[in-house]
Amino acid sequence: MLVSLTALYAAILAIMVTALAINVTVHRAKLGIHVGDGNNPHMLRMVRLHGNAAEYVPLALVLMLVYEINGGSHTALHVSGLVLVVSRLLHVLGMWKTANPNFGRVSGQGLTWLTIAALAALNIVKVV
Repeated sequence: MLVSLTALYAAILAIMVTALAINVTVHRAKLGIHVGDGNNPHMLRMVRLHGNAAEYVPLALVLMLVYEINGGSHTALHVSGLVLVVSRLLHVLGMWKTANPNFGRVSGQGLTWLTIAALAALNIVKVV
């Protein structure tokens, strides 16, 4: 069975998560911080941008994959994938310059949670 829709969004999100990981490494070299955040607020934000994506993206992709394998709606998969990509971009843009709550950070995280909840519900409905 092909899982081309999940593969598409997984590839896009993998590029984003990898870019965030590279960003952490670049900042580590630039700031001379080899482990942790070095009590540097900027480094902490960069680490958390990557960490947040690494925490939520895999769960969303697993839910997408299972839903697609079980014959889920292609429209629902596209909507979920697009919202997830946009939400992760919003989160990065919101947190890039400040740790303070702002539209990008709050809406990005909220949309990520909403996408995960929607995918969980779609999976439950599909198998019940």
